[in-house]
Amino acid sequence: MHMNVDEARWVLEEALKRGADQATVRLQERVYELIVYDTGTLRSYTTSRTVGVGVRAVVGGGFGYAYTTSLDKESVLGTIDRAIAIARVANRYGRKTFAPLSPVRDRYVTEFKVDPHYVDPETKVGLVRDVNTGSIKREGIVSAVTRLGLERDRRLVLTSEGAEVNVDVMGVGFAHMAVAKYGAVIERVSDSESHIGGYEHIEKRDWSKFAEEIDELALKAVQSKTPPPGPYVAVVDNEVVGLLLHEAFGHASEGDGVVTGASILKGRIGERVASELVTIVDAGLVEGGYPVPYDDEGVPKRKTVIVERGVLRRYLTSRDTSPELGVELTGNARAQDVTFDVLVRQTNYYAEPGDWKVEELFEGIPFGIYLKGRGAMGGQVNPSVGTYTFSIGPSYIIKNGEPVELVRGVIVSGNILETLREVDAVAKDLKITTSIFGGCGKGAQTVRVGDGGPHLRTRKIVVGGG
Repeated sequence: MHMNVDEARWVLEEALKRGADQATVRLQERVYELIVYDTGTLRSYTTSRTVGVGVRAVVGGGFGYAYTTSLDKESVLGTIDRAIAIARVANRYGRKTFAPLSPVRDRYVTEFKVDPHYVDPETKVGLVRDVNTGSIKREGIVSAVTRLGLERDRRLVLTSEGAEVNVDVMGVGFAHMAVAKYGAVIERVSDSESHIGGYEHIEKRDWSKFAEEIDELALKAVQSKTPPPGPYVAVVDNEVVGLLLHEAFGHASEGDGVVTGASILKGRIGERVASELVTIVDAGLVEGGYPVPYDDEGVPKRKTVIVERGVLRRYLTSRDTSPELGVELTGNARAQDVTFDVLVRQTNYYAEPGDWKVEELFEGIPFGIYLKGRGAMGGQVNPSVGTYTFSIGPSYIIKNGEPVELVRGVIVSGNILETLREVDAVAKDLKITTSIFGGCGKGAQTVRVGDGGPHLRTRKIVVGGG
């Protein structure tokens, strides 16, 4: 299957002929290639391909979604009929209003020089093998997992209001995880880099050095202590800022959670929720992030200011949550693939930079902690109350204005609104990253996202040692 606009138009026409008041048609073709080397052994080499068409039909105030991965005419017509039947039932049990959509026709294609899926498989396997075997030869490294990921995702969205958007994204990534042992202590450190574009991004990077840096951090961390538990003044790096904002604050700003009351931000538009130094945005196109020029409802995804100088200004919305909340449409309806209908999701969520130099953030701190994201393991959040707990990567104790002592097993916890209100300095070093090895999980779906921000300083964050 190719992104055939004529075929999609035919599906849309059939949906309207068969009884839909409005309809959205999504066509998708996604290819994902993953090579995994585990401690000197080729663990797996897989290529998956998702091809299909999804139809959302609106009848009255109800909507239904159905999809098929079989693209013959009979299967597609059956999919249309199922979507309409579901919409008719939904119309009897609860009516919705959908925000109007302006017609837009556009095509967005990421630039690339070398298609990674046409690179010789032996070349790709050889790269991963060499990096992995080099890692396990280092004294103290007891195991290592190295991965190469390659993806192309093509999506076509057509609506009965006249939107036709075609988005074609290519991405590549390299990941490495090392396990170091010192006596009875074991420490695991992992990291990855992903780039939007072709295999040229893989060819120009020294991945052996990338893995060596991770190995060396693991070897140093395994011999370090855990930090004394308690509240700290903290300097937070770009990756940890992105993690905190996306997980602990971003999900709370998603409109579907606000509608159901599962958000600490419900009813707080216009209130101060952070320090006046904090501005938080969600943008579809930003350097370093994952490109989302349009969402899966065909709505343009422009830069959306969620928090402006500490004040909550808006939520992220879809076409059905926007009217429910009485706020503007932001273009944040996203689906993992055609096997799912859309949910309200973030795109590239980050804090805007300030005017401090990074080194200035440490000045005047007699005792604190420098939280580092490399090797972060994730954690738990509760958007309804704003609490979070995260396992952070190897970090540094700050003494007399300098990060001097490496510590491992760092766990941070708190309430995100309290943490953001305590921010008293924001650096100018904006950095946003994405990953093609995973993404944001919600409602059994995973979508590619970007997150990040500048370094910042907060006067209080609770730290424990694991």
